[in-house]
Amino acid sequence: MLAIVGGSGLTQLASLTITRREVVRTPYGEPSGALTFGEVCGRPVVFLARHGYGHTIAPHLVNYRANLWALKHVGTTGVISVASVGGIRAAFGPGVLIVPDQIIDYTWGRKSTYFDASDQPVHHVDFTHPYDSALRAALIAAAAAAGEAVFDGGVYATTQGPRLETAAEINRLERDGADVVGMTGMPEAVLAREIELPYAAINVVANYAAGRASSEQGISFDSIEVVLHEAMTRVRCILDQLCGDGAVRP
Repeated sequence: MLAIVGGSGLTQLASLTITRREVVRTPYGEPSGALTFGEVCGRPVVFLARHGYGHTIAPHLVNYRANLWALKHVGTTGVISVASVGGIRAAFGPGVLIVPDQIIDYTWGRKSTYFDASDQPVHHVDFTHPYDSALRAALIAAAAAAGEAVFDGGVYATTQGPRLETAAEINRLERDGADVVGMTGMPEAVLAREIELPYAAINVVANYAAGRASSEQGISFDSIEVVLHEAMTRVRCILDQLCGDGAVRP
């Protein structure tokens, strides 16, 4: 069963035939909301809105540990994260879709591991390649089958939020090698790795990052809504293809 975690712009799946909803209790507190079970193109899928179904949970307050634990607990075999980002490099303009292959973590103070109890041994995970290669390949194949262009690869910088970045901070992220910037990629990705849950992401560029191109003097939130509305329709087409019979199944 595939899990889809929706971020800003994707709080529900129009193609999801809902069969039930379940509130999952976890050792790490409450997830962002009830898990929504159903089918997409005949395939079992569970959906979770990362920020809550009313989009009320800020990025730094998302209970990432509870979310991933709940998805693992109900038997999911892979997680697709959908998240909006800001484009740092010129090629990553509004409306572009990206399947990132690397991540840089600039967050602080978030619960970022399942292994932090005083009676637990130190536990390390290999995070050289933070996204699952098979799941990434399946996403890229699904996009091609759906006729939707996506960038294969990119470096996602995760900042703390909830404020957006300064132009100087974006310059720093570019020097560090980042292509796009968002607020939810970590610790979500590493928590999935810790519990051996394959994880990949599809990012929607909602706007140029601070100080870049059309965002040189500031970011227009009205234009973000327009971009996300159109781009998430394309994302849904890719997810439908991923779940359909013709896709490479993760």
